[in-house]
Amino acid sequence: MRKNIILIFVCLTLTGCGIYNKYEQKTPTPADAFGSVPGGSSAEDGTSLAETSWREFFTDPLLQQLIEQVLENNTDLNSARIAVEKSEASLKAAKLAYLPSLYFAPQGSLSSFDKSPVSKTYNLPLQLSMDIDVFGSITNQKRAAKAVVLQAQMQQEAVRTNLISVTAQQYLMLQVLDRQLEILTQTDSLWNKSLETEQALWENGKAYSTAVNQMEASYLNVKTQIADTRRNIRSVENAICKLLAVSPQHINRQKWGTSTLHHVEATGEVEERMFNTKYLKIGVPAQMLENRPDIRMANHAMEEAFYNTQAARSAFYPSITLSGTAGWTNDAGIVVDPGKLLLNAVAQLTQPIFARGKLIANKKIAQLTEEDLQKKYVQMVINAGNEVNEAMADCMTAREKNAYYQRQIEVLHEAYTGTHELMDNGKASYLEVLTAQESLLNAQLSAAMNMYNASEAVIALYIALGGGTK
Repeated sequence: MRKNIILIFVCLTLTGCGIYNKYEQKTPTPADAFGSVPGGSSAEDGTSLAETSWREFFTDPLLQQLIEQVLENNTDLNSARIAVEKSEASLKAAKLAYLPSLYFAPQGSLSSFDKSPVSKTYNLPLQLSMDIDVFGSITNQKRAAKAVVLQAQMQQEAVRTNLISVTAQQYLMLQVLDRQLEILTQTDSLWNKSLETEQALWENGKAYSTAVNQMEASYLNVKTQIADTRRNIRSVENAICKLLAVSPQHINRQKWGTSTLHHVEATGEVEERMFNTKYLKIGVPAQMLENRPDIRMANHAMEEAFYNTQAARSAFYPSITLSGTAGWTNDAGIVVDPGKLLLNAVAQLTQPIFARGKLIANKKIAQLTEEDLQKKYVQMVINAGNEVNEAMADCMTAREKNAYYQRQIEVLHEAYTGTHELMDNGKASYLEVLTAQESLLNAQLSAAMNMYNASEAVIALYIALGGGTK
């Protein structure tokens, strides 16, 4: 009865200290992580843009093929995969810690005293050792190792989603640069005609040479922009090649606006497909916590810290080790030649009494690490909600600016056409034509870049909500 009472008391003590408890995520997070989101669908509708797979989100077949090649060849993603395999190997070792260790340790010796005949002895033992996990030390280490594996897997997902995002952004940048190059090339042709007209007027004595010089300088400025744009295209292509882990080469792409982005059910012109924010469904913050790999990784980091704290608490309890030896020996002090069977068994219990403060320090450090990770987790959720809010605001701003740019281009095109006709009839100066030309060109280039900013904002929203993991 006394033994049973002692056993029950020990079990209650272990249950009370909680060293066998499993991790549960109880860190409170802001319910309104998105804040006041301008535009888009309401958070109460329960749907999220992140539920769309990246193949459905990016409908351009050339972009899909490019993303698949990047995910297959990228060095960073391959390193993340290797990190997962390393952590899985560590987890396997942690699981096998429950089993006994077995070693074969043969020994042999020759000895002689005062020129006596040589004595030959040998041992051929199998040594066995096993730690009994009574106080949860091995269990908590195994659970912590599993949390490390999950963190590595989430890191791999984070690298993967980042590659998808960067590849898409670089691809779209190539498209918008192609569009800007097209605008500059068309402008080059138009301004060349303006220059020829001004030269004809000068030759007929109807214009000054300064007007021709100003026209030519403006025309040459377009030439330099064309050269810069071509150089930028080469730079972006090289950046994509680095993602592909291949040597520099041309990247195949479609013309800007030929494919939809994020909502295949939308119809109409590219502006409608890009700027119709009713398709930007952000869902609820809880979905973001489930989808974003960095937040899930932070959660598993808290899990690892929790089990490390449990292991640090387990270190205050006794450790029990069983060991034994079995084999053959001819040690003259034990058995005679040619050798007999040797068996040996030992049970050892070690209770820490004074470890110079090491156990207390380890426990304190583990608890502080756990507290620090909890605060960082909350901050990461806040940062993620901020990213959603910023991306949605960028989408709305780009949508608003697009309407202004389109009207501005219409007005400036009419102004350019009218002033050019007036100059041809000698009723307008070259300065008016130059101003109209440059204003129109800047508006066209800015409108094209605003389209890219809109697509970049939609991609940022998609990734911020946890898209790209499917």
